[in-house]
Amino acid sequence: MRILVTGGAGFIGSNFVRLILRNHPDDEVVNFDALTYAGNIENLADLKDNPRHTFVHGDIASTRDVARVFRGQGIDAVVNFAAESHVDRSLHMGPRVFIRTNILGTQILLDAARKHRVQRFLQVSTDEVYGSLGPTGAFTEATPLQPNNPYSATKAGADFMVRAAHHSHGLNAVITRCSNNFGPYQFPEKLIPLMIANALADKPLPVYGDGLHVRDWIYVEDHCSGIDVVLRKGVAGEVYNLGGNYDVPNIQIVKGILKLLGKPDSLITYVKDRPGHDRRYAMDNTRARTELGWQPAHPFDDALRETVNWYVAHQTWWQRIVSGEYRKAYDQMYGWRDKE
Repeated sequence: MRILVTGGAGFIGSNFVRLILRNHPDDEVVNFDALTYAGNIENLADLKDNPRHTFVHGDIASTRDVARVFRGQGIDAVVNFAAESHVDRSLHMGPRVFIRTNILGTQILLDAARKHRVQRFLQVSTDEVYGSLGPTGAFTEATPLQPNNPYSATKAGADFMVRAAHHSHGLNAVITRCSNNFGPYQFPEKLIPLMIANALADKPLPVYGDGLHVRDWIYVEDHCSGIDVVLRKGVAGEVYNLGGNYDVPNIQIVKGILKLLGKPDSLITYVKDRPGHDRRYAMDNTRARTELGWQPAHPFDDALRETVNWYVAHQTWWQRIVSGEYRKAYDQMYGWRDKE
């Protein structure tokens, strides 16, 4: 199978590309990425000489770029990771780029997939489209979509366009919705790598509100293996939740990182909560487990230890990133908030 992976130079995308090349020796990957701030060509350095991996620089929201990557490539399947994906950026830097990439870009890919008669289109979505949970229960695939921020609203919009392409035009499409990912190559604006980087530098660790917002965590390799299973076995038109079965308050994650690094809890700094901050997410992955035979393979504590060790061993990688564009974004997200 020849797979077009969009956003394949990003965190989850680059891990997925490696999984495909490692586990499916007959598959080839065309890796299509715009290389914005979160897409890093260094994430693919070890694939430079792999004959089954082709990198193409381009933007999913450009009809010209998308037409170019499909032309003559013989694409069998599309896996769409490409997205603007940080809630704070959507709140404080404006939603326009999120609408352009997440909705318009997805539609342009869908049009191309139909034109070139791809066998499968997989949309990588997020649990945030479901909104916020109460103190009990978990999101199922039947949970109504109630996004509460511009990022999740645009991801929900993309999901609806994928659904429409299946029901209106017969496109063989599936959607996966994952919980919070962590692992190697994650851009250091996200919670776990941010806290690791700050702790290593003995800088304050900014925690929103009371730190009791709950997220369901999944190791990136488990998420990628779930996407791979859905790509090959999922029923057209269906949605599959890929959760890690580990929903805990953010402050527990932060303190766990400090413990692994031997750093004091006094580094924690509580800052004002962000607008519309969903209180709790939890994912029910029963459908993927029972219908497709997938389940997470990495216990959270082991995976967090591996992740911390990776960031300690690859400080040059993330230290080059924590500058320029990212520095400005960091200051906008956290610098304006008064400490509580």
